[in-house]
Amino acid sequence: MNISFNELRKIKHSLPTGSVAKIANELNIDEQTVRNYFGAKKYEDGTIVGKHMQPGPNGGIVNIEDTTILKIARKILSNTQAQLN
Repeated sequence: MNISFNELRKIKHSLPTGSVAKIANELNIDEQTVRNYFGAKKYEDGTIVGKHMQPGPNGGIVNIEDTTILKIARKILSNTQAQLN
């Protein structure tokens, strides 16, 4: 899946407080791995496999092979929006 880096960061910044921990707990992975997925670069505490960046508009294009974290993040956003309505 391809997504712009800016869109990926927008999703991360739209998540409610505690969402990174919730995603990490659900997938049994390190919280830093979730942060790295959304563009952080602190790889000694968490790694990302299957994510490739290409320069371009909107921060560049990110090719993500495993969209599990992204799907969970979008589900959290959808649930949050539903609660607000």
